[in-house]
Amino acid sequence: MNDITMKMNADELILQALREDITSEDITTNSVMPCYKAGEVELICKQDGIIAGLEVFKRVFLLLDEKTEVVFYCKDGDSVKKGEKIGLVHGDIRVLLSGERTALNYLQRMSGIATYTRAIADLLKGTKTKLLDTRKTTPNMRIFEKYAVKVGGGYNHRYNLSDGILLKDNHIGAAGGVKEAVMMAKEYAPFVRKIEIEVENLDMLKEALEAGADIIMLDNMSVDDMKKAVELCAGKAETECSGNVTKENVARLVDIGVDYISSGALTHSAPILDLSLKNLHAV
Repeated sequence: MNDITMKMNADELILQALREDITSEDITTNSVMPCYKAGEVELICKQDGIIAGLEVFKRVFLLLDEKTEVVFYCKDGDSVKKGEKIGLVHGDIRVLLSGERTALNYLQRMSGIATYTRAIADLLKGTKTKLLDTRKTTPNMRIFEKYAVKVGGGYNHRYNLSDGILLKDNHIGAAGGVKEAVMMAKEYAPFVRKIEIEVENLDMLKEALEAGADIIMLDNMSVDDMKKAVELCAGKAETECSGNVTKENVARLVDIGVDYISSGALTHSAPILDLSLKNLHAV
């Protein structure tokens, strides 16, 4: 996540998180540290995983005080080990104390997503299938969570509702059917937009293909039906399978031959990676 992306998209979200944690003052810190004193604190990894979000972590402290210095001993996407010192933060002790929790919240959440994503992506190695995230993200955390998926080896599905057309069951119901939904989308959308539609059985699939859908999402279908669907779509449309995909059950989907597997679990069920700021001292 580069400086331009941070300034254009992330800074205001980080500031909102800081305002949530400090409405007027950090009364605890101000009681024990009433004036400036330089200090430093170590960033320690407390379990094995994949690190993601280092620049977001750093940005928290810089937004509180641009003079803060942060040094990392690893980069996003690296494997980190329990007990490893992965960074050092130097600056006003009041800033180190006040920014600690917000900075760790971002880094732990993003690293947890990257770690979980890497575990599933590794199971798909050697296949043509790409692992996708979804819009099942934490409100106001999407830019961070989708970035973490990429760091972990996954790919981003559409970013938001303005980013792509995905006709799901309720859209089909509103339109009056599969064919109607696809045709209405073709009529409304710019020609450069691909049209994806969710189907639940082979009859819906055939109707979607006849209507000219570009991508077919196979939702909660049996493995046998998905294999048949991939054969029917060959040369006509790309395929994506979805429906409660997790690290525990993704292995059953590896040999189906779909182009994409999407998993909401990447962002809504990944546990955090335990990290800590320790050994704060004056310098």
